Amino acid sequence: MAQIYGVPVKRLNEQIKRNPRRFPNDFAFRLTSQEVESLRSQIATLNKMGRGQHRKYIPYAFTEQGAIMAANVLNSVTATRMSVFVVRAFVKMRAMLSSDKGLAEELKKLESKLTGRLDAHEMAIVDVLRRLIKLLEPRPEQTTPEKPKGPIGFQP
Repeated sequence: MAQIYGVPVKRLNEQIKRNPRRFPNDFAFRLTSQEVESLRSQIATLNKMGRGQHRKYIPYAFTEQGAIMAANVLNSVTATRMSVFVVRAFVKMRAMLSSDKGLAEELKKLESKLTGRLDAHEMAIVDVLRRLIKLLEPRPEQTTPEKPKGPIGFQP
């Protein structure tokens, strides 16, 4: 991940330690010793290069969300570019979804069909559908109530 974003591994690890709330276990986690050993046996070049034989720290593994979060916390040109790209993609996706009201209706129909026979997998799909429907609903305008105005001037 550090190589992808053009930063030293030390900086990536530093940012993960400095921002633990941005990297919950479903974003980034440390591999087990057994997993590291398994990876080492699959990548024969590590032993030839002399790197990775006696690592001081066990490396992190990142999910998609963790990779994006890493782009947000790292200060490199590549990481910044990736972060901007993801934000633009989500804005574009939201615009596409909100422009099609028929899609929202179809998603609601699909949700009602699925709720009749729910197993764990279908519950997850229903949850995703509900979140999409919530994204498609128009947001209410934020209005602040006006404070009642009192009389002007000195009041005894």
